[in-house]
Amino acid sequence: MDILIRSLAIFLFLWLIVRVGGKREVAQLSAFDMILLITVGDLVSQGILQEDYSVTAAVIAVATFAVAGMVLNSLAFRYPGFRPWLAGRARIVVRDGEPLLETLSGERMTIQDVHEAARQQGIRRLSDIELCVLETDGSFSFFTRGEEDQRDGSPDDHEIA
Repeated sequence: MDILIRSLAIFLFLWLIVRVGGKREVAQLSAFDMILLITVGDLVSQGILQEDYSVTAAVIAVATFAVAGMVLNSLAFRYPGFRPWLAGRARIVVRDGEPLLETLSGERMTIQDVHEAARQQGIRRLSDIELCVLETDGSFSFFTRGEEDQRDGSPDDHEIA
């Protein structure tokens, strides 16, 4: 029972860290970050198991993490009001070609992050973007203007550099 309680406590702590860490940080994990997470996982398991190397203890710890994850997913599915709290919510970061700096700041992001994502989608100017949404998984969704709606490249267009 002690392993179950420790596993649940560590699960909730790690869930909170990922939620506080921000969407883009989770989506942009590098190879080094992945190695670090694996190392942290090993360190966490030692804290959960208190150096108990039995198969039973390991199975209880892994099962606790799996069940806790399923419970959170089930809560989000059955009670839609919990979804934003559990998984976050999509945020609009550019509307009608204008970056929403307050939203970007709240997500701990810079306009350069949006520029980079736009370039990866082949978008050259912010003015071409009707709507840019930061999704709950940290990715961007871009909705561009139709060709008839685009400006003629006037100087007030924000070139993405």
